[in-house]
Amino acid sequence: MWKPLQVTASAYNSLAYQTNANPHITAFGDSLKPGLKYIAVSRDLLKLGLKHDTPVKIEGHKGVYWVKDKMHSKWENKIDIYMGVDVEAAKIWGRKKVKIEYGIPIN
Repeated sequence: MWKPLQVTASAYNSLAYQTNANPHITAFGDSLKPGLKYIAVSRDLLKLGLKHDTPVKIEGHKGVYWVKDKMHSKWENKIDIYMGVDVEAAKIWGRKKVKIEYGIPIN
C-alpha cells in the first residue's frame, strides 16, 4: 500500500563539505555510491513511517527511492534526494514542494 504525502525536497551529494568527514556513510550506516536511488528524511517523517529502507516514489523522478539516511533534527517535513557527486544536478533541482508516496507494509 502506498501512502501520499506533500514534502519539501532538496538534494544532496556525498561530499565532506555538505555532510561530514565521512560523506559516503549515512546516519543509518549504509554506504552511498553515485547512481543509487537513496533519500534522507527529516526525523519527523521517521515517526510517520518513513523508516530505514522504506520505498518512496517521488513526483518528477522515475523509479523507487529508498530511505537510507536521516537529516539533522532542525528539519521538518523534508526529504533530501541523493545525487552522488553531481553538485550541478543538485543545484538545478534546488528546493521544491513535491508529492511523494511511501510504502506501508500490509499486515
